Amino acid sequence: MFADYHLHTWFSDDSDYPMEQLVCDAIAKGLSEICITDHVDYGIKGDWPDASDTYDGREKEGRPLRNVKYPAYHAEIRRLRKRYAGQIVIREGMEFGMQVHTIPEFARLFAAYPFDFIILSCHQVEDQEFWTQDFQRGRTQEEYNRRYYEEILRVVQTYKDYSVLGHLDMICRYDQAGVYPFEKVKDLVAEILRQTIRDGKGIEVNTSSHRYGLSDLTPSRAILELYRDLGGTILTLGSDTHRAEHLAAYIKETMDALREMGFTSLCTFEGMKPIFHSL
Repeated sequence: MFADYHLHTWFSDDSDYPMEQLVCDAIAKGLSEICITDHVDYGIKGDWPDASDTYDGREKEGRPLRNVKYPAYHAEIRRLRKRYAGQIVIREGMEFGMQVHTIPEFARLFAAYPFDFIILSCHQVEDQEFWTQDFQRGRTQEEYNRRYYEEILRVVQTYKDYSVLGHLDMICRYDQAGVYPFEKVKDLVAEILRQTIRDGKGIEVNTSSHRYGLSDLTPSRAILELYRDLGGTILTLGSDTHRAEHLAAYIKETMDALREMGFTSLCTFEGMKPIFHSL
């Protein structure tokens, strides 16, 4: 199974990649299945006031940052499924950038559409972004690392309508103080993983670690091995594509790394249910 399960198109405010072009590029690369997972980040972004089912990417010009334009997103995925049936499987997903106080908004969104797959990610805490250093500023390295994982733990203890945890240690990507020792957050990570496994959920391996120049996988090998040792089996692979050159990058190399760690399967999803495939 050659699949990419973390893909952003021009429906995400940080991508200009037309969805149909992404589908055509995926077919050309030999991908058998993809899942579109555009961004929603309540707390820092609002919804579109126009609820129409049309969108061409240019609508974002000159506007404040917005979440996915949901009716148009859903309609475009349905259209592309029909047009490219028999050439590639296209699943409808979304990346929920969730915080505890935004759970009710995500619950309403999830109930409104027939999703196949949801990535639960933590992109900000207390409505403060990591990439701008707003969240880290004024905190010690220990404080912001532990606070990040505490937020994820509180979310997974409450919210259950998701498929996998996205780039679980993403805070490492924006930690200007260097690599924080895993042993100092292992207690929190282990509790997150135990809750995830109890709930029948999984984690993703995000291959963007290569383009960000990180020295480890995302999540790290230590987290993946802990997940394995705790009995976790649901894994997806995603490139976190925002541009054409990201698509399917390092997917096959990461599959090799997972085999070396003792994993034997990867998952795709349909109707929020995992489908296991041999690695």
